[in-house]
Amino acid sequence: MADTFRSLRALEKTASTSRVLNLAALAVKHADDPEHLAQPLFHSPALNAAVILKHRLRHNEAVVAPGGARTVTKLIVPFERSDLGLGGRSIFVGEQGWRESLRELAGGNHDLTRDAGVLEALDELPSLDPFLVREHLRRRGYEVSATHFEISGGDLAMMQQFVGAEIAKLIDLAYAGKSGNSANTSRLVEALLSDRPDERLEPLRLTLRLEGESYREGIFSWKGFLYYKWVLNTLWPRMREVLVELAKVKVVGPRDFESESLIKAIKVRLHENIERQAKAVADYLRIYDAVFEELTRDGNATAFRDFLLKSPEMLVRLGEGAGAISHITSFWRFRFPRTKPLQAGVGELLDILQDFQAGLGAAPLALSTAA
Repeated sequence: MADTFRSLRALEKTASTSRVLNLAALAVKHADDPEHLAQPLFHSPALNAAVILKHRLRHNEAVVAPGGARTVTKLIVPFERSDLGLGGRSIFVGEQGWRESLRELAGGNHDLTRDAGVLEALDELPSLDPFLVREHLRRRGYEVSATHFEISGGDLAMMQQFVGAEIAKLIDLAYAGKSGNSANTSRLVEALLSDRPDERLEPLRLTLRLEGESYREGIFSWKGFLYYKWVLNTLWPRMREVLVELAKVKVVGPRDFESESLIKAIKVRLHENIERQAKAVADYLRIYDAVFEELTRDGNATAFRDFLLKSPEMLVRLGEGAGAISHITSFWRFRFPRTKPLQAGVGELLDILQDFQAGLGAAPLALSTAA
């Protein structure tokens, strides 16, 4: 376990990304919320005010990763939850002795069996998107307050216009054309994307014929599909850029024939796997679009309601696929900015490509198979 001297203040600005779960901010925001306090993510108060992020290991950190993983889950406990700029202490989930280090971070005499299990569940995920995290934890039997799975303020603002256009037909159907002007529609979208029940959604509830817990579950699933449709709508252009640049990236510096052959083989395989993943994700969205079209065109609320209530597994797969594509596109652009030469050393490029392959669930190619 090492002290984290790097300022964490930047994480406060990037807490809306799928790679950061800022429990410290949530602890401050929901300090007086009885539901948040009654169903915490972790039982240890110190851990429940931590920052969790998906972290791509630097070369000098690679030894800490189990099984040679390049992207790991990092837990940071800030020295002061209201000011991340003061730094904190951190561990990588799965590194040697991490459970003992976790006990030091947690403090007190808490039974950390559950907390360690939650961290291991988070470590299994490719991203920390709220809908993916919530469904994955539920499948593992962890009941956590919905306040931990809010759509962040940054994402919410960017989603508003997209979601408004997506559900305009349903708003007209549910409100019989009485939703009014664009400002009213915007307020309805804000209510839908909020983590709290809102009486303005009552006509939508009646249209979907949902009651009680089924209503909460159905709305959550619906928000999940809208969220991932929005995410992927922004990812497709970036993914196409990556596919073009993947073929063009050059190796610089010392290299040998076998390594160059391996890089060429991985490029071809990676291109195929990215396209396969993109098709699988698009297929899930087409299923959603089909039942939503039935609802808005034919008034078939039963089919849409049943789809939402039976869709958690599909929502998880959609989130996993979106997370893998998001990781590839975001890290590629981070490493290869448009203003810089599209080139890397053989070792670094192999490292990047094999990390992408692993994220897509593909077995790594070896030198002997590439020749």
